[in-house]
Amino acid sequence: MSSSAAQVKKVKSLVPARMDRLPWARFHWLIIVGLGFSWVLDGLEVQIVAANGYAQTLGMGPAEVGLAGTFYLLGQVAGALVFGRLTDRLGRKKLFLVSLVVYLVGSAVAGLSFAPWFFYVWRFVAGAGIGGEYAAINSAIDEIIPAKYRGRVDIAINGTYWGGAALGAVASVFFLDTAIFPQDVGWRLSFFIGPILGLMLIYLRRHIPESPRWQMTHGREDEAEENVSQIEERIRKEGKEIPPVDESKAITVKEYGQVPFLTIAKVLFQKYPRRTLVGVTMMVTQSFLYNAIFFTYALVLENFYDTPPQAASAYLIVFALGNLIGALTLSHFFDTWGRRRMLFLTYVAAGLILLVSAFLFNAGVLNAATHTAFWCGSFFFASAGASAAYLTVSEIFPLELRSQVISYVFSIGQLVGAIAPALYGALIGDGTDREPLFWGYVLGSVIMIFGGVIAGVFGVSAAGKSLEDIADPLSLVEGAQKGVTPDADAPRT
Repeated sequence: MSSSAAQVKKVKSLVPARMDRLPWARFHWLIIVGLGFSWVLDGLEVQIVAANGYAQTLGMGPAEVGLAGTFYLLGQVAGALVFGRLTDRLGRKKLFLVSLVVYLVGSAVAGLSFAPWFFYVWRFVAGAGIGGEYAAINSAIDEIIPAKYRGRVDIAINGTYWGGAALGAVASVFFLDTAIFPQDVGWRLSFFIGPILGLMLIYLRRHIPESPRWQMTHGREDEAEENVSQIEERIRKEGKEIPPVDESKAITVKEYGQVPFLTIAKVLFQKYPRRTLVGVTMMVTQSFLYNAIFFTYALVLENFYDTPPQAASAYLIVFALGNLIGALTLSHFFDTWGRRRMLFLTYVAAGLILLVSAFLFNAGVLNAATHTAFWCGSFFFASAGASAAYLTVSEIFPLELRSQVISYVFSIGQLVGAIAPALYGALIGDGTDREPLFWGYVLGSVIMIFGGVIAGVFGVSAAGKSLEDIADPLSLVEGAQKGVTPDADAPRT
């Protein structure tokens, strides 16, 4: 901390209680659109790259296409680590503006690539911007959205990644049509779709306030109170009634400066070891499966089913929409049936369906349409589970290190997941031998099922609870409210 305990000002705050008792209003839709649209951009980016329209121009084979995905994922890791720590230190709003600009530049310049190495560099930069977005935006969303709606909103927003993927698939069908654009031009134009949409988001984000919870724990209690008052006034102008705040839910906090790495390590491995296990396992398993399938789906369709690139993009539209519908349909149940039950269900169901498709693929009884149908069935569940992985990590750790923990766990997941595109690209080969890819699918299925079992056994029951009830803030003054028990990982009731 930046000063001694005697010098640190202690304040009694109702900020969390005031935010959590707010009714749903247009203000919350602004948060969803202004912040949540980042996942649309990510899905758009990944799909445009997965369509590999650039491969012929830049002289890239299946392994090099997979490597392009790996560089993007490594960029996400670097961006998450750098921007994640800055987000906890400098605030959510500053960083979700900066990270967006980094993405815009990286994506646009990648569209001007003249060689594979240049493409890899700028895909890394674009990934860094998106990685920063994951850390800053998940933190802001969970701290601003009322507890009653937090689960379904976070999962639905993360699921809109697939809306972006569908948009990217439609764009790929159009831009990769050589009857409309020359082969060397169409794919380049497609890389400017994300930056153009991103420019619109900058305007929206200027009207999104800083997280009052972050302000509360960084010596800015007056700003936090004023911020909440302005939000309440906006909602009242919509004709909404706001219930009185329960004074008993006030918490006493003190300013907490930059969190030392040693403190973070103690929180993760000494105070909340089981939560850390759950977070890392969920992120690793979903990242590996998604990156393995999504970054190489076009190669599978083209090499095993002789599907042309434009048709492969068309199949992806259906696949992406299935993912989007899954996240939107199932998100509600994470707030009603509970986190642990739904995590177990979605992860295990996704793994089992993929396992069945692996055996059918190896038997040679699938075609492009039926294989895509199995992918749709598997990822209908996996999309909700994967989105819930980000929700889980962002809500089960203390506020002061929320963004950093997201970045660390996300980075571990992406580092493992970054292996998948190159690995599965190599397993695909020239499409003459199905067995290597069959075993790759079996591996992905088992990994996903394992993640579901871990989440079901060790997950935290967080549905409908205030973030401060799930994990005490580090800035909480002892005795201000009931703190965690010595067994910090014991589920709260």
